[in-house]
Amino acid sequence: MLFLDYKPDLSILDQTIYDVILANIDAIPKMKLKDLATLTHTSTTSVTRFCKKFECQTFSEFKVKLKLYKSSMDKVSFSNNDETQYIDFIQRINKDFLSEKLNQAVNLLATKKMVIFIGSGTSETIAEYGALYFSNLSQAAVKIEDPSNYPIDWFPDEILNQSCIIALSISGETQEIIHYLTRLKNRPVPIISITNTEDSAVAKLSDIVLPYFIQRETIYKASADKDKTIEITSQLPAILLIEKLAKRLRIKKGL
Repeated sequence: MLFLDYKPDLSILDQTIYDVILANIDAIPKMKLKDLATLTHTSTTSVTRFCKKFECQTFSEFKVKLKLYKSSMDKVSFSNNDETQYIDFIQRINKDFLSEKLNQAVNLLATKKMVIFIGSGTSETIAEYGALYFSNLSQAAVKIEDPSNYPIDWFPDEILNQSCIIALSISGETQEIIHYLTRLKNRPVPIISITNTEDSAVAKLSDIVLPYFIQRETIYKASADKDKTIEITSQLPAILLIEKLAKRLRIKKGL
């Protein structure tokens, strides 16, 4: 939401202020606090409280972050009109390098009874899709709801011995997933990662890596932490790889 990568808890009054800001996003950086309060029919206190919900202590700080966010949105180069990288990926998926990696992953999955998907941000949604897709093809699969709580500690070794982790991360540098996989290295469970590169931390923590190598796209987020930029890279390759894995696994199992 705006320059945040999550939706803050907004009251009805906050939502009114938010809607006005969206409708006047170019003018807001030039306004004074009292001007926005007048425009939204609220008070300066209400506007300041609203700003704090967007991780800004003052309206001035909010305006700076809003301006940077708007600038990044204006400058970002979207590739939605360039399908060549997706066509290239689809062609590569059946060539030796990636097809062999898919076969390795399928052979590993065939020895297990359960697949555990993990992801963060948009990759968490893809993880949920993966668990559902695998389950629909008669393979027991679950998604870890909140990797930051490290629920892997709740799994006994006898379950992990019969499981395989599929980790999803576009950048391969998502700290939440890295921390999770690091804790798994001392547990009896193999890791398959689906990520954009073989050189990432997530890839190096995995037993098998399925890289898709497409152009990454990110936009500004109001944070000094580079890992907090908003990821808008397409998840199409990850979805296709998940579907390929599930279908090949079903064929291998003779279902």
